[in-house]
Amino acid sequence: MKKNQLGQSDLYVSELTLGCMSLGTENQKASEIINQALDTGINHLDTADLYDFGMNEEIVGDALKGKRDQVILTTKVGNNFDKAKEDWFWDPSKEHIEKGVKESLRRLKTDYIDFYMLHGGTIDDPDESIEAFEALKKEGVIRAYGISSIRPNVIREYVSRSTIDGVMMQYNLLDRRPEEEVLDLLHENNISVLARGPLAKGMLSNNAVKQIEKKGQDGFLDYSFDELKLIQQTIAKQSNNASSFNALALKYVLKHPAVATAVFGASSISQVTDNTNFNTSKTLTDETYEGLKQITKPIEYAKHR
Repeated sequence: MKKNQLGQSDLYVSELTLGCMSLGTENQKASEIINQALDTGINHLDTADLYDFGMNEEIVGDALKGKRDQVILTTKVGNNFDKAKEDWFWDPSKEHIEKGVKESLRRLKTDYIDFYMLHGGTIDDPDESIEAFEALKKEGVIRAYGISSIRPNVIREYVSRSTIDGVMMQYNLLDRRPEEEVLDLLHENNISVLARGPLAKGMLSNNAVKQIEKKGQDGFLDYSFDELKLIQQTIAKQSNNASSFNALALKYVLKHPAVATAVFGASSISQVTDNTNFNTSKTLTDETYEGLKQITKPIEYAKHR
């Protein structure tokens, strides 16, 4: 599988990333899913300290015993949580980041984190947030850092004030908001995009019909339920192969040069197979890419600025 440089760092991540949030809480099953992903050529795993209140990191750490050097490992910080109460609050302070990284290292059973992200971000985040990441990078505790955010104004602040190498954001054929004001900005500044949600809750997957019925009854972003059904039907006619939905959706987000990797979640081995059973080296043709754009619409960020 092709690997892309993450920003200006020395990290090279596979074009597809396994998002670990949906792995569940059974160690054996999670290990099998992770091993399947690694066998397909995926080298990048994404987790966060908040997922299952630390348990997800522990499960990922257990699964990577003896394989740590084969993986680019990403985790996140910024949500100060209480596992017992299952509650959390936003905390981008230097103190919390420094404490959080130690806890993540312990749970992940490693002495360094490849890519460390602020799990969110607001326009009011203090300068000390960036200072904390820079210090950890200098110490060698982390190799690179970035933010997980869809807010254009927040992203612009971090672009101008920090040395982030990547931004994780929701981006898919139904959510094309990043195309309007974020993707080109990041590409021009040599900052990579990690595109999460590329299958739009499964509504752009091989099981699109079922998932639209299940999750799209109230619409999705600016799309009504009827529009979602029409989009699925139109893509199916044009592709002549319903089983290619996953590939089309993933290749669509990978087409933009800012996108280094598409992050998909999996709760079963079959879902890993569905998302990797195509040749990632064959990109969408410009004709197909523009055709998909005509089927959907370029919505803009309104609430999340």
